[in-house]
Amino acid sequence: MLINRVLGFVNMLVRAAFWDNHSRANLVWGASSVILGFILFSVFTFAAILSKLLPPFDNKVLSAIQKDRYYCLLVPLTLPVVIVAVYFHWLGMKLFKHA
Repeated sequence: MLINRVLGFVNMLVRAAFWDNHSRANLVWGASSVILGFILFSVFTFAAILSKLLPPFDNKVLSAIQKDRYYCLLVPLTLPVVIVAVYFHWLGMKLFKHA
């Protein structure tokens, strides 16, 4: 099941943490990064998608998030920029590799 895979992955990370002295610090930084990424993804999903589907809020902050139209367009407009950036990174790698 899914929980067994997650626990197996956590067990693998814990065993890897004792491989050397720096691995434990890397494990802490990695876990912190994953948790922070999940929190930011959840907040963005709420701001961009879920808040538009809920009834109006009485709270000023939540109401401002609900009425905002910037974040709804952020991801679709970011995709072309990401494609161009990936191309230039690939091009730079090829030029460096064959120089």
